[in-house]
Amino acid sequence: MTSTASPRRSLFVDVDGTILDHERGIAPSTVTALRAARARGIPVFLCTGRAAGDIPAAVRAIGVDGEITNGGAFAEDDGVLVLDKPMPRVDAERMLAFFVAEGLPHFVQTHDAVFASDDIRDLYQGFLARIREASRKDHETVGAPAVEETGPQRSFRPIEEVDLDHVAKGIFASDNPGTVDAVHAALGDRFLVIPGSMPMPTGSNGEVSLLGTDKGEGVRAILAHRGLDAADAIGIGDSWNDREMFDVVGTSVVMGQADPELQRHADLLTASVGEDGVATALAHLGLIGPA
Repeated sequence: MTSTASPRRSLFVDVDGTILDHERGIAPSTVTALRAARARGIPVFLCTGRAAGDIPAAVRAIGVDGEITNGGAFAEDDGVLVLDKPMPRVDAERMLAFFVAEGLPHFVQTHDAVFASDDIRDLYQGFLARIREASRKDHETVGAPAVEETGPQRSFRPIEEVDLDHVAKGIFASDNPGTVDAVHAALGDRFLVIPGSMPMPTGSNGEVSLLGTDKGEGVRAILAHRGLDAADAIGIGDSWNDREMFDVVGTSVVMGQADPELQRHADLLTASVGEDGVATALAHLGLIGPA
């Protein structure tokens, strides 16, 4: 008589637009669902484009087993750094020089911090004000789900302080909807250029990372360190920097508010971030009890 071992499931979860409703907060159902999955022995890993030093305390307080940050440049498993891949200095210099030459407001990320040009600070403040106002109106007019506060406002350091030997990723904003394509045309020989995951109040924003540095690589690093099979892994996300994660995991889940084109690359469509999307997906997949 033979028996089939139960799969050793693992869960990789994006932050912005998946756990965190951008700067609004976290649905309580998401916290409960992720903790319930871990209680069942399923390791849970953050898989985010954010720098490790830029992950909100409220997200960390959920409790996870590790994290992939900077879109796959770094990965930690239970405190052990299993992937450490900042871009070479020459590439960081080229990317930053391009942003400056083109007049593109920008962020540059290292493992620990986010560095901001003066002009993008202003754009971000406008974005934050609009997000908070929209959240207030949602609660007053349509009874939007309650959210938990995510703590202090994000902290950005001056761009002049960045150490170019430790840059992992760049983010740019523009009022020209064609800017992502233009940046890809200029830098695509060495860099992955994709639409940004943060809905900035401009016509176009994007992310720039070294080719071959993506969330999929981070997922593979953690699976290898744990001795887990990719076929048993589940990934949940909402933006284009989750595409490579979707390609690696056995089951990919996309949030309901995601770009319809991205939705076609996932195995399962769940509800939006503000409508209990994570909890709904985990219940559907049998990782937790019914939502």
